[in-house]
Amino acid sequence: MASGSDPKLMERVVNLAKRRGLVFPSSDIYGGFRSTWDYGPLGVLLKRNVKDAWWRSMVQFRDDIVGLDAAILMAPKVWEASGHVATFTDPLVDCRTCKERFRADQLPDSGACPNCGARDSFTEARHFNLMFKTHVGPVEDDASVAYLRPETAQGIFVNFKNVQTTTRKKPPFGIAQVGKSFRNEITPGNFIFRTREFEQMEMEFFVPPAEAPKWFEYWVEERFRWYTDLGIAPDLLRVRPHATEELSHYSASTSDVEFAYPWGWGELEGIANRTDYDLTQHAEFSGEDLSYFDQENDERYVPYVIEPAAGADRATLAFLLAAYDEDEAPTGEGKVEKRTVLRLDPRLAPIKVAVLPLSKKETLVPVAADVARALRAHFMIDVDLAGAIGRRYRRQDEIGTPLCVTIDFETLDDRAVTVRDRDTMKQERIPLDRLLGELRDRLGVKA
Repeated sequence: MASGSDPKLMERVVNLAKRRGLVFPSSDIYGGFRSTWDYGPLGVLLKRNVKDAWWRSMVQFRDDIVGLDAAILMAPKVWEASGHVATFTDPLVDCRTCKERFRADQLPDSGACPNCGARDSFTEARHFNLMFKTHVGPVEDDASVAYLRPETAQGIFVNFKNVQTTTRKKPPFGIAQVGKSFRNEITPGNFIFRTREFEQMEMEFFVPPAEAPKWFEYWVEERFRWYTDLGIAPDLLRVRPHATEELSHYSASTSDVEFAYPWGWGELEGIANRTDYDLTQHAEFSGEDLSYFDQENDERYVPYVIEPAAGADRATLAFLLAAYDEDEAPTGEGKVEKRTVLRLDPRLAPIKVAVLPLSKKETLVPVAADVARALRAHFMIDVDLAGAIGRRYRRQDEIGTPLCVTIDFETLDDRAVTVRDRDTMKQERIPLDRLLGELRDRLGVKA
């Protein structure tokens, strides 16, 4: 199903997410808390798989990128040097009629309030800093002010010298990080697309200045390919270069990988040439020399930085929307019914294999337990005993489980099970002694 073509798709996905334990409203029993979400038993697996897939592609499969996990709380001077204290703002307006607040740069051309429809009722725009401010220590005064980080990137920049020295990496090389960030957004919304607390997957790639344009183009192509490799159709994605007036103060060039969300094209990931802005700023504010000496060329320079910055939550949402589908399936009683299925790439699916004994009778359950025990060391599995086998297949289809293994009464005699494919619904009899290898081959994953 093409994500951008169905305005009701978001409602279906949000309902599915809550019904099947993917994403819940935070503080749900208290009526929720605006724009905060809790990932349920299946959602935490899905998002972890997204982050793991990113980490494998950026760190594990490469020898020119290393990892980092920097602290959320950092010295306040970091945010002065980065420009966040002075410039990390959005223009804020209030509607005098309904008292709702909006970003001035996202108001409709009509000038009408998006909430109440009143015209010409907005206050003058004023700048609103997006960083969450807190205090460190027992006394709340100016000396104890700290900020929840609005991005993970600065933790990488201030550790550039530490990482480069300890790993002996030479530009071009990168530092990758996955972690929480916080932005006091004026208008969060669209489920997990824009929230005040979110997880980022960022990598800073340090290069000789003359090589920055080449590496910028490389990472734009590489990051687009990552999404298509994990199952998003190319026609649901596009690369949009930023116009000159859009560029951030640190950027020489930026391109967004955009996704066709149900409400239209929106940013999925940004790739920016941040030049030497960040390292230069931190060198000036800290007094530390953050340049690199190239011994081979007898040259000292401050590296330029190419930054692919993705959101784990936005990526999870995009994969959900792209995977959501509805078709028809036989019920096993000679009838056909509508089926909801998440056609997730097996690497992202929360559950890889479901083990389904055909009956709860004592003769089948122990065999199912033995099969589950053998598979659990290799895959995230689910053992489902409740309901007719057709209903259990539907439940697994809805959560994106690629393969189901059914243990029936014939298993007791022929020592074989039925493997059912989520996408084709085809079933094949597989001997138990070949089951693990067969599942590995079909899933294309080891764990």
